[in-house]
Amino acid sequence: MMNIGKEMERKLTAVGIDSAEKLREAGSRQAFFQLKLCYPEVCLVHLYALEGAVQNREYNRLSEETKEELRAFSEMLKK
Repeated sequence: MMNIGKEMERKLTAVGIDSAEKLREAGSRQAFFQLKLCYPEVCLVHLYALEGAVQNREYNRLSEETKEELRAFSEMLKK
């Protein structure tokens, strides 16, 4: 999938997301939440990459509205 390198693939597999279909079903937010539980160092860029993968586009081409929603979600998880 776009934006998903070997390391991200390894981490996703470790949390039970071992296919593109499972990532699409879970969605970027749920996948990020699961990753955050096991890998607290994942950051906003990882969330962007996951959303880009779900949308099949480069993460740096996400809309500003989408990025803001993802930022808010990431900040909520920090609380």
